[in-house]
Amino acid sequence: MNNDTLEKLRKLKFYGMFHAFKSSLESGKTNDYTADELLGHLVDAEWDDRHNRRVERQIYQARFRYKAVVENIHYHADRSIDRNQIMRLADCSFIARNENLLITGSTGIGKSYVATALGHQACIQGYRVLYASTPKLFARLKMAKADGSYIKEIAKIERQHLLVLDDFGIQPFDAQSRAALMEIIEDRHGKTSLIITSQLPVSKWHEVIGEKTIADAILDRIVHDAHRIELRGESMRRKKKMEPENSFQ
Repeated sequence: MNNDTLEKLRKLKFYGMFHAFKSSLESGKTNDYTADELLGHLVDAEWDDRHNRRVERQIYQARFRYKAVVENIHYHADRSIDRNQIMRLADCSFIARNENLLITGSTGIGKSYVATALGHQACIQGYRVLYASTPKLFARLKMAKADGSYIKEIAKIERQHLLVLDDFGIQPFDAQSRAALMEIIEDRHGKTSLIITSQLPVSKWHEVIGEKTIADAILDRIVHDAHRIELRGESMRRKKKMEPENSFQ
């Protein structure tokens, strides 16, 4: 009877229930539960298993460059990073409100780590996230224009609750990339959220985007009421050589 039940749970793909019931049988704990308690235990196990697999899938689909978690962010006094601000952002209510976050600072200071950690947190809370290096994203969109998959690529970006644009402004936008950026920002404005990291201060973004009228329109939508983090201090990459792995941010 129990083996039949286990096999049915497996075939139904109730993997959480399957493993919880199998473990209870092997440990002899099934007799310790009332019928209601056993059912609750199995349902909780299935719920947790599905949640964990969904989070893993969303993290995989986000295409993060590396693993980063909020708990590993270091709040050195010379970095000008506010723990309270990070904790507020980590609850992801800014995504629920369709707000943006702009992270600026010199190279190696930890901008990408903070952005990725917040993106990872968003995945845990059930949001669809896409991480992209800005130059690589717009190079890919140029190729999509050429092979006819541009609309599909733009639609994929539009579906994300949170888009993380890393290394924004590392190279100037040409006319085609500028138009694509305008389309992405226009599609997402007031409906979804952005995290943008850049070595350049926000005041320099206008000249990197180019074409005053378009730059004005883009920045008005990105910058207005955005949260900001301005990181300072020496390169964390240099510090990393002196400290344990994954403890440097």
